[in-house]
Amino acid sequence: AATTPRVPSTRLALQSFDMNYGLQLKEAWPSVRVSLLCEQKYGALVNSFADADRVAQELELLNAVDFISEAAQKAQRLQQDLAAEQAGRGSASREAPGERQAVKQAETPLPLSAPITSNIRCYTFPRGDITRFRPARPDTLGILNYYLMDAASLLPVLALNVQPDDFVLDLCAAPGGKTLAILQTGFCGHLAANDVSISRTKRLHQILNSYVPKQIREMVCVTSWDGRNWGELEGGTFHKVLVDVPCTTDRHSVMEEDNNIFNRRRSKERQMLPMLQLQLLVAGILATKPGGEVVYSTCSLSQLQNEYVVE
Repeated sequence: AATTPRVPSTRLALQSFDMNYGLQLKEAWPSVRVSLLCEQKYGALVNSFADADRVAQELELLNAVDFISEAAQKAQRLQQDLAAEQAGRGSASREAPGERQAVKQAETPLPLSAPITSNIRCYTFPRGDITRFRPARPDTLGILNYYLMDAASLLPVLALNVQPDDFVLDLCAAPGGKTLAILQTGFCGHLAANDVSISRTKRLHQILNSYVPKQIREMVCVTSWDGRNWGELEGGTFHKVLVDVPCTTDRHSVMEEDNNIFNRRRSKERQMLPMLQLQLLVAGILATKPGGEVVYSTCSLSQLQNEYVVE
């Protein structure tokens, strides 16, 4: 045991992914594998509590693009193109009434698109541009002007679709990027941010203190409870619940040895992840008002941690 070379956790993670994701993703896996092993590109979440318009202008001068508004514009153009195409098919069917009715607009509906919270702005550099954002700077009130995060982490918050005066629960909130993004919507009537880890909750407090004015922070209740018990603590309370669960965090697992869940000493913890995720999701559902919405998300490609947990 003393002389046998120790296999790095990152290599164990990649071996596991090659075996499992190779079967799951088939011909798509090689390109996904490359992207996991590439250096991470960050997005700059504009802090609406700072001078947001000036910050946005500065980022645009660097050739960065707000990917949220860009996606909304692309979706709108697609909807318009599809509507025009279907209108043309409808005219053709009226000219030839004997044709199959499958061309009718009613039978080829426009695809539903997820609502996009336009108040959130996040800038990224175009594909192929490896420019890095400089560290955020404080404004005259000491509030930092943007938060650097993986832009994909905003997708669960956009899917949450927070509405004015919603009571929102971020069940696994630390280190705080998604909590901050929820506040950027400007809609929360109340926000509960919870994480079982006290040390990670301290990081959440630091982010709120650095990015959010005191009067806004007062509407955020930060706790360190076991999220699995939340349904018993405050059941049926929230309009929107984000359950962004602990997972294998695939990119971190293949890139970083520190705190890697593929460490041999954490194998039991890794095997129990789907059960923990299921318990957290059930707690999130129980915490939601009738008619409310729950978003479940991970940083993993694993079907065991995603589709099968939801099923």
